[in-house]
Amino acid sequence: MSVRTSSCGYDLAPLRGEARDRAAARLSPEERRVLLEHGTERAFCGTLLNNKSSGLYACRLCGLPLFRSDVKFESGTGWPSFNAPFDPAHIAEIKDSSYGMVRTEIRCGRCDGHLGHVFPDGPPPTNKRYCLNSEAMAFFEDGEKPEQVTGN
Repeated sequence: MSVRTSSCGYDLAPLRGEARDRAAARLSPEERRVLLEHGTERAFCGTLLNNKSSGLYACRLCGLPLFRSDVKFESGTGWPSFNAPFDPAHIAEIKDSSYGMVRTEIRCGRCDGHLGHVFPDGPPPTNKRYCLNSEAMAFFEDGEKPEQVTGN
């Protein structure tokens, strides 16, 4: 199997099987519900909603960088919102027809963990609003690097 690498140099080989199970064993029940069972945290309750520190947001399951703090904005929706990913290859978009509506679900490009949804009503220049669950992410201040959990 060839290893996929993002333009930022991160391993994107799918995290599956025992490696994914080991990473998931570190999650809290609520983190598991969101990331692995495609749950959603309640609006205005996420721990990262009001975070104003400079740094990056990474997948809580595998450590893949997802968003930088400089693209975070206040959307008023009750969830952390961003207008551009760290690297487009780090986010997978999937059609979501649940709950009687059609939306675009976003998942981690490495471990396939559920992150939230993306909507076409964000600020310029992308006009996108990536609406994330705090439970799906870990925050790392500038200079800190998330541990990478890969299948390799």
